[in-house]
Amino acid sequence: MSGLADKLTLWIKEEIEKAGAKGAVVGLSGGIDSACVAALCKRAFPSDVLGVIMPCHNCPQDAGDAKLLAEQLNIPYEEVLLNEPFEWFVNRFTGEPYDVYSSDMTIANIKPRLRMITLYYLAARHNYLVVGTGNRAELVVGHFTKYGDGGVDLLPIANLVKYQVKELAKELGIPQQIIDKAPSAGLWLGHCDEEEMGITYKELDHYIMTGEGPERAKGIIEELARKREHKKHLPPIPPNL
Repeated sequence: MSGLADKLTLWIKEEIEKAGAKGAVVGLSGGIDSACVAALCKRAFPSDVLGVIMPCHNCPQDAGDAKLLAEQLNIPYEEVLLNEPFEWFVNRFTGEPYDVYSSDMTIANIKPRLRMITLYYLAARHNYLVVGTGNRAELVVGHFTKYGDGGVDLLPIANLVKYQVKELAKELGIPQQIIDKAPSAGLWLGHCDEEEMGITYKELDHYIMTGEGPERAKGIIEELARKREHKKHLPPIPPNL
């Protein structure tokens, strides 16, 4: 992993400049993936990176960790509270108040889509690109929201499985409390990625790197990848008729 941070920093800088943009917007979730991406963007554009913290019925520690990171990296940030617009959507379509423990994905996916709208508004205001935080493990099984956290311009850590992201985080000096946190997309209170997927990142990483693993884990991974393959592609269009 030695030198990886430098290579990714250069790649981000080249891609953003190639697009004619001035810098980067990154959603700060308080997790390890967004922490690494924010640190890389700060290295690529020391004066032109904006962090965005978007609480939406999350664990309060997430926003606290996101602010800790922004302050450590000296990244300016906006905090945009999304509870109110989210609750409006839920009430409009269900007629009921939001249950913070609900795992209904049709409701939960509204959160990352509201965050995507927020990031693109701020990116357009500054002539920045939206830099995504998805890693290889998430992409393989489609563990992201279509047109939510999957709606980005660049994915600089998308070739890294989770254990490689942890190594990168250490290289970048990310706070240990963020490195050690249980991975979560914050889709509901108490949400945990591994519980939702039904496998651990260790199992997922091992399968991606070797093609091997317990039959139960392999079955889950292959089924998730099959069902969510559509998330990884632009909408299909018919041939010229």
